[in-house]
Amino acid sequence: MATATAVAAAAAKIVKLSGGGGTRPGSTAGFRIIHRSQLTFQRKETRPFSFSARYTHNNQSRMRILSFCSSASADATTDASSTTSTAESNAAPSPEVSGTETAPAPGAADEKKTTVRDAGHLLDIRVGRILKAWRHEEADSLYVEEVDVGEAEPRIICSGLVKYVPLEELQDRNVAVLANLKPRNMRGVKSNGMLMAASDAAHENVELLEPPEGSVPGERIWFGSEDDKLNLPDPASPNQVAKKKIWESVQPHLKTNDSCLAKLEEHLMRTSAGVVTCRSLKNANIS
Repeated sequence: MATATAVAAAAAKIVKLSGGGGTRPGSTAGFRIIHRSQLTFQRKETRPFSFSARYTHNNQSRMRILSFCSSASADATTDASSTTSTAESNAAPSPEVSGTETAPAPGAADEKKTTVRDAGHLLDIRVGRILKAWRHEEADSLYVEEVDVGEAEPRIICSGLVKYVPLEELQDRNVAVLANLKPRNMRGVKSNGMLMAASDAAHENVELLEPPEGSVPGERIWFGSEDDKLNLPDPASPNQVAKKKIWESVQPHLKTNDSCLAKLEEHLMRTSAGVVTCRSLKNANIS
């Protein structure tokens, strides 16, 4: 701005020296200087203005582009966020992860764990008394017994004891009867139960289990202490015994000990009168 003023003053001085208070017609020197000074002044005034306007225009364009990009980015983020939220809401809830295990409900372990003795108590083993026994007419290896098990009518039971027990020893004798097996047709005779007996490993010697003196026909036999009788569950039905193979799961654990006492694992086999035994077979299998 100072340069432009100086140039204008110089031009006025030149005009004055040339003998006129203004610009002569046809005077090119003054005209040129004024013209150039004005051009220079206009350039100096115009260039900053033009540059500033251009810069402002470009800056505004950039701002519009940035604003557009920011808006588009925000929209994309919102869409992605809403899509993720929808997916998360539709997804199944993930289980909480905790460093501490949840304690099982009281009694849950007992419900899941079924012991051999529990299964044994689902068997309906009763004290029985043989009222009468005879040879099977159609099978040389079988006896047929009429057994009192505390019911209205005696049960008919077939047993393969001909090779092991003399017929006279069966008459009027207390025995242990497995009473909740499905009836079986044995050579034309329906057998409704099984007499339980001990046998050695070679199955050459077989002895019937004997409830102690004073045992009452029909009384249920259990495994354990005298007090365990109070907690006996109801026996399973014959269908349940067959379907769940209860007898098959219990039988391998039935044995006699060194004193010929019958037991299931370590639990003695009892009636109210005492422990069930056999006559002489030690550490024998029971079936």
